Amino acid sequence: MAKNETRRRSIADAGLTVLATDGSRGLTHRAVDLVAGVPVGTTSNYFRSRDALIEGLVERIGERLAPSDDDLARRSAEQPSRELFADYVRDIVRRLTDDRDVTLALFELRLESSRRPEVAALLGAWQRAGFDADVAFNSAAGLPGGRREIALFHYAIDGLLLDRLTSPIDPDTSTDEIVDDLVAGLLR
Repeated sequence: MAKNETRRRSIADAGLTVLATDGSRGLTHRAVDLVAGVPVGTTSNYFRSRDALIEGLVERIGERLAPSDDDLARRSAEQPSRELFADYVRDIVRRLTDDRDVTLALFELRLESSRRPEVAALLGAWQRAGFDADVAFNSAAGLPGGRREIALFHYAIDGLLLDRLTSPIDPDTSTDEIVDDLVAGLLR
């Protein structure tokens, strides 16, 4: 396997761009090579099969969407409150909307997982690990809400992102305002 991690990440980023722009059917090694600007065959040197490529893309999505260690440390040092929780949710939504290609690629993979059990297994494990980490962070930080509320926020954020990245039903209402309303409604 190729050892250049910088190039591997660059190729994975190109794969995310392909997924976001061309959909799951457009995700080929050759398409990724073209977007990455590398010689034909380079992607397959890093990701031998389409399944290996998808696994690499899921890993890269996690890297690109992860909050910084400094941000997590700052939030965990603050006094737990509904406002801090809302701020954290707004930050998650911001990261997901600012990195539009990554979020669209993630939605593409989720749709593909409905047709391919091996993608469903990979993506499902990744999602559950992220969910468990969110629940653990929320608990450790003393933020309001437990596992049930965190699950409801995941469902709501997925719907909000799909709305905001496609055709919003209410484009005049700010995303931050929607997040604040969600927090108020879900954390009684």
